[in-house]
Amino acid sequence: MKNTPLAIGLKLGQTLTFSLMYAAVKLAGPVPLGEVVFFRGFFALVPLLAWTFYTVGPRAAIQTQRPMVHVVRSTVGVTSMFLNFAALALLPLATVTAFSFMQPIFAVILAAIFLKEHVGRWRWGAVLIGFIGVLMMIEPHGGLAGILSLKLSRGVFYALLFSFFSAVVVVWIRQMSSTERSEAIVFYFMSATSIAGLALMAFQHNIFTLHACGWLILCGLFGGTGQLMMTYSYRYGEPSMLAPFDYIAMVWAMLLGWFLFGEMSETLVLVGSAVVIVSGLFIAWREHKHHAELPRESLA
Repeated sequence: MKNTPLAIGLKLGQTLTFSLMYAAVKLAGPVPLGEVVFFRGFFALVPLLAWTFYTVGPRAAIQTQRPMVHVVRSTVGVTSMFLNFAALALLPLATVTAFSFMQPIFAVILAAIFLKEHVGRWRWGAVLIGFIGVLMMIEPHGGLAGILSLKLSRGVFYALLFSFFSAVVVVWIRQMSSTERSEAIVFYFMSATSIAGLALMAFQHNIFTLHACGWLILCGLFGGTGQLMMTYSYRYGEPSMLAPFDYIAMVWAMLLGWFLFGEMSETLVLVGSAVVIVSGLFIAWREHKHHAELPRESLA
């Protein structure tokens, strides 16, 4: 059942809760990566399981017809999450958010290669423009010379890899969604995240102060709530229609980064992110137009 206003509201709520999740991680202080990932995964299960009690029931959150697809999704997703939080420890909140906008651009490339989706010259052009925007964003952190000499900023390197692996997850979920419930996909991913974080914690000197744990618990709750909002937004609205609202995250990131941490992103990062956002919006528009024209075999 389509409900556009509700879908947009959920999508906006998702961008805010994810931004608050990132802010909570920074407010926790210098906490080991394994601990961050564990709290993010474990406490994200709380809103998920609470919600299933009022909707499909907890059993639906663990039912699966293809357990191995969850193993692949969780492995890639956990890798993506580690990279995301590693980048967040080294870069301003708005900068990490800007690099995350590369995800739809990578998704177009991966869908063309692995799902054999037809991508026309307009979308390939948007992908090229998006990469130009990325070159602008990385210029203050080593630039093209840093890439060629393998001396790119570690934070930027992690952020780019995070976007790539996130795109892999998006493409994989497209294949999973034909048989797997959204609740099950989230449950197994969050469970795998908790286990991976706990395993890494065994090799780290962990910090369990009230201050750190409090913010990390909020990180997990915000993350789990945002995951639910994202899942249900796509139930009530088309992905191509909702895609532009993802970029509101940049507003939240800039405001939170400025007010809470006194962070100001470099001008080239902001200009480059604007270029990436424009290319992402164009990709979303072309996909929307393509689906509207089906079953005619035209693309864009």
